[in-house]
Amino acid sequence: MKRAIFPGSFDPLTLGHTDIINRGITLFDEVIIAIGINADKKYMFSLEKRMKFIKAAYKDEPKIKVMTYEGLTIDFCKKMKANFILRGLRNPADFEFEKAIAHTNRKLSEIETVFLLTSSGKSYISSSIVRDVIRNNGDYTVLVPDTVRVK
Repeated sequence: MKRAIFPGSFDPLTLGHTDIINRGITLFDEVIIAIGINADKKYMFSLEKRMKFIKAAYKDEPKIKVMTYEGLTIDFCKKMKANFILRGLRNPADFEFEKAIAHTNRKLSEIETVFLLTSSGKSYISSSIVRDVIRNNGDYTVLVPDTVRVK
């Protein structure tokens, strides 16, 4: 079975994330959306709310699992018997950052990182931009799946 981990904080889930996930499920038998827990990070949405957004978005997709993890992504991959990490790239800066992580992960394990370029119409979307739009009472609904609602 080809199983991939798609790690992130998903604070919140965006159309950029769903673009990568939806294309990833055509490549893998199973994609585990792995919400990383970082006690030092301040989140806009609780872990429960982030899980709810994601599970609702993929409730009818049997190839998707939603889980949480702490620590190194490669350790979680090993625990889940996943041989791939799925990552999305929006721009050259993302590539440089993700390349360094992928090389490190490959040095420490046999886990391959698979990069997908975000579709051009979604490449500008990031969770930090969505959070800023929300904080300033803008129309964030055009940037996220229907399952992500603030109120």
